[in-house]
Formats: sequence, structure tokens, C-alpha cells
Amino acid sequence: MKVAVYPGSFDPCTNGHLDIITRASGLFEKVVVAVLINEKKHPLFSLEERVDMLKTVTRHLENVEVVAFSGLLADFMRQNNYSIIIKGLRAVSDFEYEFQMALTNRTLFDKIETVFIPSSSEFMFLSSSIVKEVAKYNGDLTPLVPKELVPRIMSRFGY
Repeated sequence: MKVAVYPGSFDPCTNGHLDIITRASGLFEKVVVAVLINEKKHPLFSLEERVDMLKTVTRHLENVEVVAFSGLLADFMRQNNYSIIIKGLRAVSDFEYEFQMALTNRTLFDKIETVFIPSSSEFMFLSSSIVKEVAKYNGDLTPLVPKELVPRIMSRFGY
């Protein structure tokens, strides 16, 4: 079975993330959305909340599983006998960083292959940081995140 892992912090999940997950689910027999604990970031939502939000917005995709992990992605891949990583690319600036990470992961576990999926044009600008900035000022999140998540995100900002 061809399993692909789509890792990220997903704080929160955006329409861009969901687009990559949906498209990857059509390419692979199974997609594991791996929500990571990133020590460098201070998430707005807890790990459990991020996993729950992703499970909510992917429940219609039968071949998608959402899990949490910490540590190195290469170790997670090795421990679960996975070999394909999915990375979404919004712009050339994403590519440089993601290419470096792909080479690092392959150095740490030589069975890893990274597949880059370009963002759909309508989501090229979108990031979780932008979503949080819009929500902070009570802006309209409906074009940015799955509709089921709007109340949860806005309530975090007191709206």
C-alpha cells in the first residue's frame, strides 16, 4: 500500500492545507496527516485541538488518518515504515526550505522520498499565520479556513 505522510503544525488548518490533503488522498492509497509538536513555535491551539480540527475537516476522506508525533520526521517515518513525504509549495521561497528539509530527511533515513505538490492558485498566499492575524482583528475567515473551524478559531480570540 502506498502511504504518504503530510506533516505540519496545522495551527490552525487552512483551506490550503485541506486542498493538499484532498489532492494527496487522490494520489495515494492512504494519507497520514502528521501533526507535529514544534519546539520553535508557540501554537495557538493545543496538539489535541489541532488533531481534532483536522479529523473534523477530513472525516469525508476515507483514506486519511490524522496522528500526532514529536521528534524528527525521519524517525517517525522509519518507526512506521513510511517512505513518502508530501509537502505543499506556495511559492519559490517555500521550495528552498523544503528542498533542504527533503535532503536532510533522506540523509537521516535513505528510504524517504519527498513529493512536492504545488498549491492551488487560490491558496498561494495563505498560511496559518495569516489566518491568526485576520482572526485577531475579527476579520472574515470563511475564505481562509474550512467553515467548521471558523467558530473555534474566532472564539480563541474572544469573538
